[in-house]
Amino acid sequence: MSARAGKVVCDLTVSLDGYAAGPGQSEERPFGDDGGDGSGATLHAWMFEDADENRAEIDLLGSARAFVMGRNMFGPVRGPWDRPWNGWWGDEPPFHAPVFVLTHHAREPQPMAGGTTFHFVTDGIGAALARAAAGDGDVAVAGGATTVNQYLAAGLIEELRLHVVPLTLGAGPRLFDGVPPLELAQVASRPARRVTHLTYEVLG
Repeated sequence: MSARAGKVVCDLTVSLDGYAAGPGQSEERPFGDDGGDGSGATLHAWMFEDADENRAEIDLLGSARAFVMGRNMFGPVRGPWDRPWNGWWGDEPPFHAPVFVLTHHAREPQPMAGGTTFHFVTDGIGAALARAAAGDGDVAVAGGATTVNQYLAAGLIEELRLHVVPLTLGAGPRLFDGVPPLELAQVASRPARRVTHLTYEVLG
């Protein structure tokens, strides 16, 4: 990625014990047993209830020029696309950029209001990243944890930004599961009321 102007980055909110969601995820409870109602509101309260305090981190979240995400993050539909589903975010998703969704089932691109177009990639994480990196600027691996772990294991993430929330979940999709040992250099850290923001350069 060194020939590009941008970096491959990842922002992920995790519990203190490293989980990006709780167990028992479903369409009704997309974050499972997450310490709240299953919507992720407890994990992500730092974004929605304390937005002013965390404005710099929130702005950085949205600054990527393209995004990659796993199908589980995109939605609960499994197998072939047998019913309409355009993500959790309504008619105008917050990305405002191309989003490349990893899937085993082909589907035509889905344009949305506000500049987001979902592209569905069936030939793996490298192909998704290559398509996302075709433009300028940062590419963000948006999640979930399983997808992030695949990119970390492949050595494809350059900067890891963790937002650590002071609660434990005990089970669920966990950051670093199945990832070989990594060497990281801490770039920044900042505590806030509901979260601690940690930024690492991934050295190898």
